[in-house]
Amino acid sequence: MANPVTIPLKFVAEGGLDGAGLDARGAAWAAAQNFSGQRGRLLAVPDEDGGLSVWLFGTGPVEGRAPFLAGLAAAALPEGSYRLEGEYGDPTLAAIAFRLGAYRFDRYREAKLAPTLVLPAGADAAEVDRQVEAASLARDLINTPANDLGPDALEQAAQDFARRNGMDIRVIAGDELLGANFPMIHAVGRASMQAPRLVDLAWGDPAHPKVTLVGKGVTFDTGGLDIKSAAGMLMMKKDMGGAANVLGLAHAIVSADLPVRLRVLLPVVENAIAGAAFRPGDVLRSRAGLTVEIGNTDAEGRLILADALALADEEAPDLLVDMATLTGAARVALGPDLPAVYSNQAAVAGRLAELGAGVEDPLWPMPLWGNYDSQLSSKIADMNNTGSGGYAGSVTAALFLRRFVKKANTWLHLDIFGWAPEARPGRPIGATDQGIRALHALIRERYGR
Repeated sequence: MANPVTIPLKFVAEGGLDGAGLDARGAAWAAAQNFSGQRGRLLAVPDEDGGLSVWLFGTGPVEGRAPFLAGLAAAALPEGSYRLEGEYGDPTLAAIAFRLGAYRFDRYREAKLAPTLVLPAGADAAEVDRQVEAASLARDLINTPANDLGPDALEQAAQDFARRNGMDIRVIAGDELLGANFPMIHAVGRASMQAPRLVDLAWGDPAHPKVTLVGKGVTFDTGGLDIKSAAGMLMMKKDMGGAANVLGLAHAIVSADLPVRLRVLLPVVENAIAGAAFRPGDVLRSRAGLTVEIGNTDAEGRLILADALALADEEAPDLLVDMATLTGAARVALGPDLPAVYSNQAAVAGRLAELGAGVEDPLWPMPLWGNYDSQLSSKIADMNNTGSGGYAGSVTAALFLRRFVKKANTWLHLDIFGWAPEARPGRPIGATDQGIRALHALIRERYGR
């Protein structure tokens, strides 16, 4: 069978049309269309028979050009097989960007064929595949609405994931959580018709350094008895974005066969409203033994994470990472594109941000400002689940979680959004991966062969 015809996609910097290698006809056509390499602009150039000769893609000014710009082109191009030409930067990043920009979620409508890419010379094919597969896994899960992705279905997705990747898996569900000492996971999820659960996956040589990932898995968040507004509830299918991104990261780690003992913990619940719902003013006892007064039932994510973090911490892992769509305060401070990262080792958070910048997965280090710890005080319990005063909500949430991490060598907490309200290079509107490439780069640097 003959190979399909590949369509050239030529990258052109602002003002670089003369050096784009077009023939006289093509150059005249581009000039007549006022194409000068404007950032993000696509232009189809016809051949002499009226067919398609080349697509031109403007990358804007040379200085400050983002390597992920190929994702913008893929999001707008029609179906077809493309090859990259011109100055597109790192070939591996460009290929990842193109394929992530071509991502489609078509579960509920007729599927449209997306553009495909011939791998550019010098690209790491395995790395491209693992990063695209990891991100697509996270996006597919987050995009799926709660009627098709409640706690039962999210557990099944984890079961399928474990089977594909040769991982051991254990699930503790329903009232078994109480006997196993996960009282806060149970309390948050007990009002739902689908039982709360803790999903525990393991992979790798037990003699290797322990890396544990914890992902918030709230499949839908009504806010509980402190109910959200209709607008606030509209996107709450994405409140399991931490669990989705953790599974994506786990895929990248296993695919790369990194020499770590990987553990993945997913506390999975629906924060529903029913007679069994936990209440404002309740006092819950955590796995760690600390008592928590409930100041707001809509601050439920930190409760289930606390029980899972306490379990993870018992093994004293070398690296403990949690990811969660945790606070609106982080979005107010940093916007939807820039997750907040906290750590008990500031240098590690800084290094993570550096690595993230290098792979177009931005993060911003935030302070574990101890002076705010008193905002979590309670008159009747060891702590409250919400900070008093209404300030620094992302910081106080991180301080809350820190109380459950005592033995881990390095702890990283990522407060992510998991959603792209506007299209960005490699990130179409909708559910998105955040932190996967950055964390994979850190783990590979720290433990890689």
